[in-house]
Amino acid sequence: MAMMDERVPGEVRDAIPDSGGKGTRDLTLLIITPDYPDENDRYIGSIYVKNQVAALRPFFQRIVVICPVFFSLGILPNDKYCSDYQYDNVSVYYPRCFFIPRSLSIPLVSARRKMAFDRRYAAVRNTIRKHSIRFDLIHAHFTYPSSCIGIQLKEEFPVPLVATLHEDSAWLAEEIALHDPRIERAWREADTLIRVNSSDLPLLQRYNPRVVAVPNGFASGFRPLDKSKCRRELGLPPDPVILFTFGDLLERKGFQYLIDAIKILPEQNVPQKDIRCYISGKGPYRKTLQDRVDRLSLGDKVTILPYIRTEDLPLWINSADLFVFPSLQESFGIVQIEALACGKPVIAARNVGSIEVIQTDDVGILCEPADAAALAGAIRRGLEKPWDAGKILAYARQYSWDNVVRRILEVYAKVLKGGA
Repeated sequence: MAMMDERVPGEVRDAIPDSGGKGTRDLTLLIITPDYPDENDRYIGSIYVKNQVAALRPFFQRIVVICPVFFSLGILPNDKYCSDYQYDNVSVYYPRCFFIPRSLSIPLVSARRKMAFDRRYAAVRNTIRKHSIRFDLIHAHFTYPSSCIGIQLKEEFPVPLVATLHEDSAWLAEEIALHDPRIERAWREADTLIRVNSSDLPLLQRYNPRVVAVPNGFASGFRPLDKSKCRRELGLPPDPVILFTFGDLLERKGFQYLIDAIKILPEQNVPQKDIRCYISGKGPYRKTLQDRVDRLSLGDKVTILPYIRTEDLPLWINSADLFVFPSLQESFGIVQIEALACGKPVIAARNVGSIEVIQTDDVGILCEPADAAALAGAIRRGLEKPWDAGKILAYARQYSWDNVVRRILEVYAKVLKGGA
């Protein structure tokens, strides 16, 4: 049985009691998410949701995760690897169904038409019936489809719905511009909306006054490690300055500007020969980035790495002198707090997420987005600045799961008590 953690304030323990406490009752949390890592983390979509579940697990008798998967005859990675599994007091279900993925562009098929063909609600509802799942609270991740599914479930099950909106700023703007009644209803009727940054709260308050900002957290594996030892373990050269970045290889991540910035650095009085830049990720932009590296003759300076396993990511971050985050659009940007948790300063382009995270020049430097010269200048200043790792680590503690989950539990307590 999951026992209630005594670090949680009394009012939260009253609302979310452990089954062993006198006069308390068992509670089950239902998580609805469009992505969730498989048992062996071969498919790792939305790893931050799994990390959040790990942090929430001690506070519930049971957590049930339902993640509808597109049925692809085992071709797509999630359909290939994701099978139902259990760990501790967490049960994970991957019902197969048909829908048109948001990322798939089909001529003459609008976003609204995609929604009309979406069968994920039925898949979630059938899973609940099949396994006789009873639950006391729903937490949906992303607006569509999860929060929309949660609103439909509320019609049958009288339980509160909390929805976390992870969408990047451009995606959120697209959803607002759709004026789709299903999306607007999901925002309007949720008991509480959680946004991972504070900048977008006014946008969402148009639909629902019950909006709070709660950031994502970093996993415990992200901590300071000896830089020299990490470089030796990874087979990296011991002497050069190393810049590292990580993320999906997409145009909006801005890695193309980082590559250009490496070319520009000699003009910023930074000897290019002393720089090594490593970019890790997966996605459709890989060839474009590699072509750019080759065209600029930077093959000995910039390396496009394969996607790094979660367990190896702290080694790479700790091997670096600076973590660079040139993304153009982010709702939060978890890799930034993971870098800070390792004591590394962050050089980032100004986007909603980076403005949220890098709020002091003691932990990083912000520059204009989509501007290679500005990014090169920020990198130069970052290499010249005498950073205080202790200040960076102290700042990062606010994003530990111990602190973040406390805020989530306070939201749960309020909605379970019927609070607005």
